[in-house]
Amino acid sequence: MFGGSSAGWWLLLCAGLSEICYAAVIPRTQGFTRPWPTLYCVFFIGLSLYLLSLATRTLPVGTAYAVWVGIGAVGTAVYGIAFLGEPANLGRIACLMLIVGGVAGLKLFSPHAG
Repeated sequence: MFGGSSAGWWLLLCAGLSEICYAAVIPRTQGFTRPWPTLYCVFFIGLSLYLLSLATRTLPVGTAYAVWVGIGAVGTAVYGIAFLGEPANLGRIACLMLIVGGVAGLKLFSPHAG
């Protein structure tokens, strides 16, 4: 269905973006007691895991999982800063940049970098 490791990286990016979509709305579920936000979360959790599983067909699972988590963590933190009023101090930004650097390094040094 999806050929080549380049497709794996695109699938992984989409999986990470899907993770951001569900993580950002978790507070609105109010402990998964509100049906529509909960269904939104369930849909994007499922989509994210499905896309991650497709990406691991061509990428090493350790690399794929670490990059997936990194995209989700940084994206959700940026969402929190931009839309939820979370602090954007120098320490937080520096730590997020460390994660971005680690994700970029995993992509760069992956045996399937394509």
